[in-house]
Amino acid sequence: TGEIPEKIDIEPGLGFALNDTAQIITYRSALVKVQKNDVGGKDKKYKVIAINGESISPSSELFIDNARVYMTAKGTLSLTPYKGWQMQPVWLPSPEAVWSRLTKIASEGYKNFSLFEHLGWSLLRVVVGFFAGALIGIPLGYAMGLSGWFRGWFDPIVEFMRPVPPLALIPLVIIWFGIGEQGKIILLFLASLWIMTISARAGVSGVNIAKIHAAYSLGASKWQIMRLVIVPNSLPEIFTGARVSMGVCWGTVVAAELVAAQKGAGMMIITASKFQMTDLVIMGIVLIGVIGYAIDILMRISENYLVPWKGK
Repeated sequence: TGEIPEKIDIEPGLGFALNDTAQIITYRSALVKVQKNDVGGKDKKYKVIAINGESISPSSELFIDNARVYMTAKGTLSLTPYKGWQMQPVWLPSPEAVWSRLTKIASEGYKNFSLFEHLGWSLLRVVVGFFAGALIGIPLGYAMGLSGWFRGWFDPIVEFMRPVPPLALIPLVIIWFGIGEQGKIILLFLASLWIMTISARAGVSGVNIAKIHAAYSLGASKWQIMRLVIVPNSLPEIFTGARVSMGVCWGTVVAAELVAAQKGAGMMIITASKFQMTDLVIMGIVLIGVIGYAIDILMRISENYLVPWKGK
């Protein structure tokens, strides 16, 4: 169960080839001198020609129960036990190790900040960037949906920027805005802006024209049509875009924090990866996933509460 197995004592037995044991560290191989306690084993003419009844020669290998045996050019045996489905903790730590790391970071913190401060700063950056993108994107989307002039000017820009992944903008954002908090917020703002613009434009364009004509026939003004017809009917599309936008921002913040961040979930992950602290990396990934899922649930609850007429 440990990295280094305990030594096992066995009876040497009878004959010139005596029984012996060797300890091999978990997930490693070891050179084994099987003749070290044999009668005449120190003689230069002494050599191993078979293992478990199977012949072996220098620079060849064979497979025995639970191990691979390779004979070096000088006749020394290299024994590599089968790992089966097990992996080294540095590649895939156990759930217990990840949980232990979580409890330790939660109580002691990491890099002079508590776990809640790291997660809180990431969440704050996401919220600020998301609302900044929504604050500009929603009015722009409404303008594009209501005005052919706005659509003609801004639709090519929006459709050009929409496929560009936010991560591709990191070098440009660093050049323009530096590596401080401003650059991170701008990157999240850009990640949110185009999604919110398109969702608002789609919401306005999807309003049933018959409802607008009915409102006009009842004497409604343009402002009343905007407030009572267009906005309520476009909100479902906007909330759908908001859910997508928040998810994109939450995924982008990890990459944004890879650049000179002193606190944040992304900073924890990248710093831990440099020191092969895989348990901390997986802990950060799990926390990001849990928080992202919680954000999506809150967005759904808000949508059901604020837009109860969706789908009706």
